[in-house]
Amino acid sequence: MPQTMKGTYKYPDGSQYNGEWSSTGQRHGYGQMTFPDGSQYYGFFENGLCEGSGVMIFSDNSRYEGDFRKGKFNGHGVFIRCDGMKYEGQYQDGKICGLGMVTFSDGTQGLPRNEGYFEGGKLIRREKCPAEIRKAHQAADKARSQHA
Repeated sequence: MPQTMKGTYKYPDGSQYNGEWSSTGQRHGYGQMTFPDGSQYYGFFENGLCEGSGVMIFSDNSRYEGDFRKGKFNGHGVFIRCDGMKYEGQYQDGKICGLGMVTFSDGTQGLPRNEGYFEGGKLIRREKCPAEIRKAHQAADKARSQHA
């Protein structure tokens, strides 16, 4: 198992990382990254990329809380847009893909409800998926609790 050390590094583009590093000089373990546009990530890294559980807060105050894989949203999570609209469910390769539910800014889910299988950002098939929504909330709760 590679040893980790803690430290802060400011990159030439203005981004900054504060957290654990591998002995090979990569972000590895828990850390906080601030990007040039003001976006921030709190969570785990593996081989320099966001991996596992984390929270990404974008410069417009939109946020994603949940699972990451190879630097992208992947698994379960909750994305809340800056206007309050949110998607709770499955993600694949950085995109909404799988079972989940959309809630609009006014707190409604639409008639009929926007719940089911999503692909390419669109609802493809309506179906109830409370287990996947629950998993999304659990992933978001876990991601938030690590930063508390």
